Amino acid sequence: MVRKLPFALILAMSTSVVLAGPPAGAAFDPGTPGSAGAGDPYYPLDGNGGYDVKHYDLAIRYAPASDALAGTVTIRARATQRLSAFNLDLDGLTIRSVTVDGRPAKWSRDGTEVTVTPRRSLSRGHAFDTRIVYDGVPKVIQDPDLGDGGAFTTDDGVVILGEPDVAQAWFPSNDHPSDKASFSIALTVPKDLQAISNGVPAGRSTAKGWTTWRWEQREPMTTYLAMAAIGRFDVTSYRKDGIQFLDAIDPALPAETYARAAKSFARQPEILQFLSGYFGPYPFRAAGGVVDAEGGWGYALETQGRPIYTPQDFETQEDGDSIVVHELAHQWYGDSVALDRWRDIWLNEGFASYAEWLWSEHEGLGTAQETFEQLYATPATSSLWQSKVADPGPPNLFIGAVYDRGAMTLHALRLTVGDQKFFRILRSWAQIHRNGNVTTHEFIAHAERVSGRDLGALFTAWLYTPSKPAHP
Repeated sequence: MVRKLPFALILAMSTSVVLAGPPAGAAFDPGTPGSAGAGDPYYPLDGNGGYDVKHYDLAIRYAPASDALAGTVTIRARATQRLSAFNLDLDGLTIRSVTVDGRPAKWSRDGTEVTVTPRRSLSRGHAFDTRIVYDGVPKVIQDPDLGDGGAFTTDDGVVILGEPDVAQAWFPSNDHPSDKASFSIALTVPKDLQAISNGVPAGRSTAKGWTTWRWEQREPMTTYLAMAAIGRFDVTSYRKDGIQFLDAIDPALPAETYARAAKSFARQPEILQFLSGYFGPYPFRAAGGVVDAEGGWGYALETQGRPIYTPQDFETQEDGDSIVVHELAHQWYGDSVALDRWRDIWLNEGFASYAEWLWSEHEGLGTAQETFEQLYATPATSSLWQSKVADPGPPNLFIGAVYDRGAMTLHALRLTVGDQKFFRILRSWAQIHRNGNVTTHEFIAHAERVSGRDLGALFTAWLYTPSKPAHP
């Protein structure tokens, strides 16, 4: 039933609405654009400001015959300011459409920076979904100082990995370690291939000659740790100690290399148990590794929950075991406890290298003290002593000093505070900052708090002074 109101009453109601309006001169706040970078002095345009990503829902279709990738990503984020526009990072691929909260959004592009302008500004605290449809042939991002990263084509597929820049080579993202998020990844490939990614398997389905492999990475992950390996693999999957292990080894590897890789992978539960004794419980639900016969990228990488290796990493059994220890130690230090800024890379590499020293002692191959002394015997003119390890500069992120002197810094700390407090420092650091981001200054403060000592001089000498420190 519809009731009609008297004209006088309608007029009175309409007048009351006018009187209740905003005060004269009040202006609507249109918001401001988020920054085009995350504020990292090493890589000013990596990452973006104004929002915090919570989840990436990534669907990729990859055709090895043409290397063509067709993708859709839904980015769930929360605005940290009133946003009139925001940026994403994408290198080389072609955007077909962008929506924000289901409505078409304007977008523009300048190099690797994609600026998205939603139909209406987003209020601070607003949770929003951005959906981007895109395609193209993903590229390898070349860096003469740091090595290459991105999509490396193989004889039967592709392997996608890299550091520091890789995510933007295959999906639009907030591509900086300071913004971690969970991931759902669906990889659709020809049905005779496997498609491996991060986290735990979440099922697969086949239709019309294509198989979709689904993966769930629930724990927060930095974008550079997202990976994909597509090709023919021998896959081994099992569960132990509450962890889902999944290993993928290319059957085209030379027989001896294959056997060594399989043996090193088989030791992963043992290695994780060993590392857990020093670092605390393993931080993820998934573990495992991938090794492809081609390995043209030339390095192992701690891609979260499932590191990627090259054939050269398994030239001897000891080498294979040691590199697996290194990448698995990164699951605590580098993956779960991630960098806030790239200058603090030693917090990743020094810690993982020290884990190798501990494993060497465990295996009877040399104590941590012996390894320290061998390195300390290096002449003062050596490059080992010529860098500021805690701020090496962008071209030097992966120089040997970051690894070796970073580990030496930890051993110097151990000699200074004693074993009990040292391992309490490492364990509590991993626990307190699990799934978070950290800085060197925070680690120094943590070590001083746990040890009850002023350690400024020690860390200044070992991390910030480009000369050989006194023996601790």
